[in-house]
Amino acid sequence: MKHTVSVLVANESGVLARIASLFSRRGFNIESLSVGKTDNDEISRITLVVEGNDRVLEQLTKQLNKLIVVHKISDLTKESVVSRGLALIKVKATATTRSEIMQIVDIFRGKIVDVASNSIMVEITGNEDKITAIEELLRPFGIKELVRTGKIAMARGKK
Repeated sequence: MKHTVSVLVANESGVLARIASLFSRRGFNIESLSVGKTDNDEISRITLVVEGNDRVLEQLTKQLNKLIVVHKISDLTKESVVSRGLALIKVKATATTRSEIMQIVDIFRGKIVDVASNSIMVEITGNEDKITAIEELLRPFGIKELVRTGKIAMARGKK
């Protein structure tokens, strides 16, 4: 089972390395990782996607809680969340394929962020399935370059 975990940590150097090494020492692969500052300059949010059962996640949570730099850990897996990823995709484009590529991007509510004589760069945000779907539709045109961020997620407000 994949777990999405949000960890609020002190915004200081070396914190990410300590957390990543904790996962590594226990033989867990981090499938997705995103880090950024929060509304408080002294706190950063790390969003991790890891695979494992509930018992494994419980052990990792206990180990994370031992680190002084960790302020709060939330398992968002079973929560109602808003999650997003971002991808930049550079696609081969000719005069004849350019309009078709732009139509696909429009259908997915993406943005054209760069146009060159032989390529178009697309920005797409959304869940993992949406990004994978547009990637597959653009692949026949020829993907020159692609980069994807890790998942970011936040629990929805309580009713």
